Amino acid sequence: MIGEKEKSGRRIRVINEMKLRLPAISENEATARAMISAFAAGLDPTVEELGDLRCAVSEAVTNCIVHAYKGLPAGEVGYIYISVRLYDARRISVEISDNGCGIEDVERARRPAYTTGEPGERCGMGFLVMENFTDFLSVKSRPGKGTTVLMRKNFKP
Repeated sequence: MIGEKEKSGRRIRVINEMKLRLPAISENEATARAMISAFAAGLDPTVEELGDLRCAVSEAVTNCIVHAYKGLPAGEVGYIYISVRLYDARRISVEISDNGCGIEDVERARRPAYTTGEPGERCGMGFLVMENFTDFLSVKSRPGKGTTVLMRKNFKP
C-alpha cells in the first residue's frame, strides 16, 4: 500500500482505507460519524480519542450539508465524498470534500464566530472544533468548485 513521510523522515504505511459517497442530507451526518468511528476502531483508540474524532467528523460533514449545496434548486441533492486511511503509526486521516459552492475566503471562514448564516442561526465554530479535536487540519476551497477538509488524528501508542 502507499505511504507518506512524517516530518522526521520516517515512512508510515497505509494499512487500510475506505471511501464513501453520501448524499448531503442531515441523516447522513450520523451515518458518516458511525462508519468512520467503526473503521477507526481497527487502531484500538481510547474512548476519548474516538469521541474527538467523531466530533470533528460531525462538524466537517455538517458543514457540507448546511453550506456546500445551499444554492441548489429544490429537490436536487449534492454529495459528500469521504476518504479515510489508517496508518501503521496509529494515525487516521479523514478527507471530506464536496463539489458545492466553495468558500470565498478560507482564512476568514476559519475565524471563530464567522458564519454565512443568519445571525443566531449558526455559531461559526466548525473549523475551530475540527482543529481542536484533531492533530492537523487543512482546508482548501475554490469558489464554485467545492471544498476539501483534511484532518489527521494520532492515537496514543
